Amino acid sequence: MTAERGGGGGDEWFADSEGNLQGPGGLTPDTDEFGRDDPDALERAARRREREQRRKGSRPKKAKKEKAPKRPKAPRSLRGPKRRKAREEPRPEPEEPLGAEAPPADAGRAAESPAQPRAQSRASAGRDALRARVAANRAAKPARSGNFRRRRIAALALALIGILAAWFLVAFFQPFAGDGEGEGSVLVEIPEGSDTGEIAKILDEQGVISSASLFQLRLRLSGETDSIQADSYQLASGMSYSTVTDRLTGKEPTGGDVAVTIPEGLSRDQIASDVLPEGVSSDEYLQLTEAAPKGFNTSEYGAKSENLEGFLFPATYDLPPENNVKSLVDQQLAAFNDNISQVDLKAAAKKNLTAYDVLIIASMVDKEVQVPKERALVASVIYNRLSQGIPLGIDATTRYETKNYTEPITQEQLDADTPYNTRINAGLPPTPIGNPGLAAMKAAASPAQTKFIYFVVKPGTCGEHSFTASEAEFEKLAAEYQAALESEGGSPTNCPE
Repeated sequence: MTAERGGGGGDEWFADSEGNLQGPGGLTPDTDEFGRDDPDALERAARRREREQRRKGSRPKKAKKEKAPKRPKAPRSLRGPKRRKAREEPRPEPEEPLGAEAPPADAGRAAESPAQPRAQSRASAGRDALRARVAANRAAKPARSGNFRRRRIAALALALIGILAAWFLVAFFQPFAGDGEGEGSVLVEIPEGSDTGEIAKILDEQGVISSASLFQLRLRLSGETDSIQADSYQLASGMSYSTVTDRLTGKEPTGGDVAVTIPEGLSRDQIASDVLPEGVSSDEYLQLTEAAPKGFNTSEYGAKSENLEGFLFPATYDLPPENNVKSLVDQQLAAFNDNISQVDLKAAAKKNLTAYDVLIIASMVDKEVQVPKERALVASVIYNRLSQGIPLGIDATTRYETKNYTEPITQEQLDADTPYNTRINAGLPPTPIGNPGLAAMKAAASPAQTKFIYFVVKPGTCGEHSFTASEAEFEKLAAEYQAALESEGGSPTNCPE
């Protein structure tokens, strides 16, 4: 194929004198009419994509590498013979027209490189700052939580210590105990040789004090551990530590008052003659207790007499220097009202017994019993004899009528047909024969459930009894007691002094 290269004739493509590719018949190479191979257009497209990515708030995507413009196709006549060889050999790069500046190979990447690293660096810095804050929070949270927990435990511990301290001070000094005299009446026996721990335990078990340990501590602090003597003490339930200590150590009450302790079971006559101290008139006491004062009605309890026997509650009372007898009687009646309200009278009511009948039975129980656990047993014997119509046979009723509390009862007295002679007459005596305490009233209202109808003093004991339902056994026990009585020349009981 021959053609003139400068004239543009012939069938072959050739480069003119300026280096431009010329085709046969005036043909020109294919060009990108949309400017996709224009570097400026590529850079503008990259910036536009970057702005869109920033607007969306996401990481800018890596710009796709623009494909190089396709080479202009040569005529088939030129490609045919060399097709197989072109597969084997690398295709030569197209020649660029002279005077045209070739676009850089990484024009797309270079176009987006100035802005993309800045966005990536800002995003990376934000992520690093967020990770740092999360790590700092995780590291600081356990410390704050631990500190808060320790502070809370410390605060709770201090609050608990404060509560315990306040409780101890209130329990120890008893600022809300009022006058400290307690309520009711409790007969307390302090055995010989008892130490402070044993004394405190006795008082605690009988309800006189609220805590044996605190009472021991009060005794030690006051230096009174060796000042309490073995004896019988008439105390009350719920007394303050200081008041109990004063009573057990024999201290006089403050304010010029006189303390008077009236034992359980004594009659009006015995209280007047044996208990009232100097300065408290016995005659006035008997006179004031002969009939109920205004405001106190004995008939409310079923009594047919206005005599106050049975209603003069035994306890320890503080008497003022003046009008002390009236004060004593008023306090005894008030104490009776407080204590009788604690007695359940339902069982007695089922036996057709009134509250006054319970007082009569309780007065006999207190006269016969020296051992506290026998109160309910003696009461059961009285109930059983009443239900069977058997005379009670309690000689204490005859002693009350004859006012013979110390000398042996004469046969004449035992044979006298009087309302108080329970050897002859069945049923209860007309009135109580003494003034019972709370324990006797409770036993008389709710006796033990037994079949006993006899009880006899055991010789050689301190007032203990043998109980039986057999008449034959009773005769045997009575014979043993009589023999001991004759042998001893008096009462065969043996009580420590």
